[in-house]
Amino acid sequence: MNPALRWLAFATVLLLRVADSGAAHAYAQFGDIRYPPGFAHFEWANPKAPKGGEIELVPPLRITNFDKYNPFTLKGTPPPGLSALLFESLLTGMLDEPATGYGLLAEDVEVPPDRLSVTFRLNPAARFQDGSPVLAEDVKHSFDTLMSKQAAPQYRVIFAEVKRAVVTGPRSLRFEFARPSAELPLLVGGLPVFSRAWGSGKPFDQVVLDKPVASGPYRIGKLNFGKDISYERDPNYWARDLNVRRGLYNFERISYRIYKDTTAQTEAFKAGEFDYIQVFSAREWARTYRGAKFDSGELVREELKTRNAGDFQGTLINTRREKFRDPRVREALGLAFDFDWMNRQLMYNAYTRVRGFFNGSDFESDGLPGEDELALLAPLRDRLPAKVFSDPVPLPPSTRPPGSLRANLRRARDLLAAAGWTYRDGALRNAKGEAFTVEYLDSGGSERFITPYFQALAKLGIRGEYRRADFALIQKRLDVFDFDLFTVRVPGRETPGSELTDRFGSKSAENEGSSNLVGVRDPAVDVLLQAVNGATTRPKLVASLKALDRVLRHGYYAVPQWYADTFRVAYRAGRFNRPAVAPRYYQPEEWVLQTWWRK
Repeated sequence: MNPALRWLAFATVLLLRVADSGAAHAYAQFGDIRYPPGFAHFEWANPKAPKGGEIELVPPLRITNFDKYNPFTLKGTPPPGLSALLFESLLTGMLDEPATGYGLLAEDVEVPPDRLSVTFRLNPAARFQDGSPVLAEDVKHSFDTLMSKQAAPQYRVIFAEVKRAVVTGPRSLRFEFARPSAELPLLVGGLPVFSRAWGSGKPFDQVVLDKPVASGPYRIGKLNFGKDISYERDPNYWARDLNVRRGLYNFERISYRIYKDTTAQTEAFKAGEFDYIQVFSAREWARTYRGAKFDSGELVREELKTRNAGDFQGTLINTRREKFRDPRVREALGLAFDFDWMNRQLMYNAYTRVRGFFNGSDFESDGLPGEDELALLAPLRDRLPAKVFSDPVPLPPSTRPPGSLRANLRRARDLLAAAGWTYRDGALRNAKGEAFTVEYLDSGGSERFITPYFQALAKLGIRGEYRRADFALIQKRLDVFDFDLFTVRVPGRETPGSELTDRFGSKSAENEGSSNLVGVRDPAVDVLLQAVNGATTRPKLVASLKALDRVLRHGYYAVPQWYADTFRVAYRAGRFNRPAVAPRYYQPEEWVLQTWWRK
């Protein structure tokens, strides 16, 4: 995920309950608030955890360098960890309650009965790291800046229906909405807040190497610019005794080390250069994370069970390319991908097949549409393929007996022929005689599964080109949608929301730097996204997301890959403690940095 989107995605775990009772410490849209006013701390945090010590780790997303300190602009790559450790928002999520938000910079929040606005009152104790108070003008400045064209375009999509921010007092402000909404308050509640002094008045897109003036628990410490970076805990952190922060962020220093390739990174871990890593490769986990140091207990390998919604991981198909515009072509590309063989031969049967965009959750569509989905889909019948109503939702092809890759390729050949692509003169060609080629963009590590995939495509007459490049170059190409195929992993979410507009909305398809990499431009999808964003009850949210999943799967926008139902982590033994109670939903790095502590 683009680092500039971290806080936008974070906002999806802050869902507010609209009530008539005035301001409150927390709200939940889909359920009761677990913690009452004045609660001591979150159950999964240890308030007695000692502060101090250091943890060294590597970025979970593969990057090879960084070139700026501003995570909110389009160009460049910010350091790992910067957004989460330096910037804070008006509200904060709770790992056990994905549908609840509690006050952080704001000590209370109020939504009127008409749901056309939300008012926040800031905590008088809130301070930026330069000692200045966090004021309503700073929050308004943050919002206005992120809505400007100098910031990454995702913010203008996510906050499109927020009309304005109005300062109503030194520490109070109101956000006004274009439509009644229970979700829009949560989005502005997740707004990253920074000081008006950051950048000294320069245009925001020129604020590159100015260190952020933010309010979070850490500030930038020692670094080897572009390579490694450390964050040091702010000794004057304003919220260290706040209940939503008690027992959290216990390390005195958090350091990220960046390595050029996976092999160097793995060997560095074994040599003791850093403390903790999350492993995404089943092959590496089974074969590389073994040996004497693991046998002796010096290094620990652990598979953490998760109850999170399943991730989406797939090879995205850029439909802006003329050759990919026909869904029959995209379906054919998926038929050539032999997951069952790869999982068995290359990945130790460690993975579950991705079926759609909301795997293993209440939002995953199944079979034929039910009455709740039909209520949303029926008015769109003229805009949707008939198969959406007549056929079960598509499942990824299988090669388990009686199926086979050969049978799948025959089906793919027929689909390609129907779309105007036939084999002649040694290649699959269209009516103009142009050969069908695909380029797969990668920063390294995908060769094992791309090679057999390209071999299968070659049997159809499609020539595959593997293009390996540095992460920074890849990001530049993705920002301007200059690619054929590219694999992404999107962590599963318990409450998907407005971030989906940036991933699948028609307007985002035209905005460089957006998350709509596949280029979805479907009026029916836009209507369903409005239903998702306007859902006022969980059943309505479930129905709208299932309908969205169904329509997207019938569009064949990606070649589904796989996801794991555990987190594979390895760390140095004897250095860390963690709370006895683990949160219900979490991402490993977030959980480690928030709740663990150094022995």
